[in-house]
This record gives sequence, C-alpha cells and structure tokens, in this order.
Amino acid sequence: MADAIGLLVECRDEPGVLHRITEVILRHNANIGYVAGGGRGGPVAEIQLEVSGAFDQSLLTSELEAVPGVITVTAVPTFQAIYGKRVIVIGGGAQVGMVAQGAISEADRHNIRGERISVDTIPLVGEEQLADAVRAVARLHRARALVLAGAIMGGDISNAVREIREAGILVLCTNMAGSVPDAADVVVSDPVEAGVMAVMLIADTAKFSIEHVRGRRF
Repeated sequence: MADAIGLLVECRDEPGVLHRITEVILRHNANIGYVAGGGRGGPVAEIQLEVSGAFDQSLLTSELEAVPGVITVTAVPTFQAIYGKRVIVIGGGAQVGMVAQGAISEADRHNIRGERISVDTIPLVGEEQLADAVRAVARLHRARALVLAGAIMGGDISNAVREIREAGILVLCTNMAGSVPDAADVVVSDPVEAGVMAVMLIADTAKFSIEHVRGRRF
C-alpha cells in the first residue's frame, strides 16, 4: 500500500503484548498490512508492523511506546520500499542458479531506474517437497512470480501451480518433462531467459504484459 509505514517494535516476549499493540492501532483506525517477528532467544522480542491509514504517525508511535511491555518503537522503511516485489526460483540446483543469474541481471537493470525487485532461490527435489514449496509462494509477503526450473515436475506440483495462479502469482517454468509446463503461465526453454522474463513481467519499468505471452512456449 502506498501510504504504509513501517514500525519496528521492541517489546517484552510475553503473552498479551501483541494484543495491546493492535488495540492501539485499531483506535487510530489504521490497518495492519503485514506483521513479522518473534523472540530473540531471551526476554525481548522484535515485531515489524506495516500499517496504513494512521491519521497521526507521531501520535501512534508515542501511544505504542506507552503500551505496557513495549520498550521502543522505531519508524523503519517498509519491506516493499527496500526489497520490493519478489521473484521466487525453485527446482534443481544448477538450473536454479542459471535462472537466478538471468533474474538478478534483469532486476539490476530495473532497480537502477527506481524499481525494487528481489530474487529468492531454493534448490529442492521430490514431488511433495516441491508442491509444498510452490503452495507456500502464495503466502510469501510481496511474492509476485515463481520460476520452476528442473528436468521433470508433475503430479501434485502441477496442482499447486494452478492453485497459486488462482491466487495471482505468475508462474514460469523451464521446458521439462511432466505436466508442470501445461499448468504454468509461460514455458521458457533457456533458464537464463526464464529469469529475465520473470522480472520483466512484474517490473513497472518494463512494458511487457503476461497477456502477451500467456500459454506460449519459448
């Protein structure tokens, strides 16, 4: 969200603190778009909140600092402002590396012009592990595109691909055996080009729409 603000809350790691924090945000008619954090192995925890709609950021911060259990509240950039949209690359190690090479090179070109696109990778094998990882992409904060890179993928992985496409994630894959190419938005034979295309499809600084290539193989 364009008007979201980031707040890093340092607090005691004890029951009820998060509830009291969210009560204050509610009183400001603000909405929490993202929350993350946890214990640091001691009595203190950190929580990062991304909040929109607060009518007075300074007042919100001071009221949060007054919450029992809260130690400090610091304004920080949102993850969208720092890391931006995310391209996720999953599959066999060698091909994942080649996709990442293309994605990182293309993201660098757009980020120089003011975009924010980051690339995350994980090499995995096995139908169950891959299907779980694919489904998790739809739950990842700021994830916009997934590239599946490998020699053969199908079965429940294809079901997972269809599910996350319904959730709004663009799915590209390398040309491979199995049913995943039939389930993906786009099939790209060259893994480096697959990474480049994934970034181009989500970049606001690129005039390239999924509607131009959906269902095609390159």
